[in-house]
Amino acid sequence: MKTYSAKAGDIERKWFIVDADGKTLGRMATVIAQVLRGKLKPQFTPHADTGDFVVVVNAEKVHLSGKKPQQKTYQRYSGYPGGLKIEKFEDVIKKHPERVIESAVRGMIPKNKLGRAVIKKLKVYSGSEHPHEAQQPEPLQI
Repeated sequence: MKTYSAKAGDIERKWFIVDADGKTLGRMATVIAQVLRGKLKPQFTPHADTGDFVVVVNAEKVHLSGKKPQQKTYQRYSGYPGGLKIEKFEDVIKKHPERVIESAVRGMIPKNKLGRAVIKKLKVYSGSEHPHEAQQPEPLQI
């Protein structure tokens, strides 16, 4: 027997849509990361991008459990002295709700060239409207 290794031409990509309304952030992000990576497909190959596209809508309505909405913080560093920016979840979800989901999923994707290619297949929108109707995305159950 030989080990199957997916080639670029063999990969068939689907589009999925996720409604983040009332969903727990971490639980939703794990499923999205698996779909983006292609781990739920039988032809999964660790060194190739075999995943699908995921569109997330209603990002501003995502849910966190317990006291996390008041305590969770996001950090950015410019590289300059005094350039550390710390923002609370409550502030980020008001200004840029897409960043919350992108950050959670990015943390579950490999930190290499493959991971950078995989994360480009994630499309996050704060409202219920998105420009990907032509791809006919299927609903993803979480």
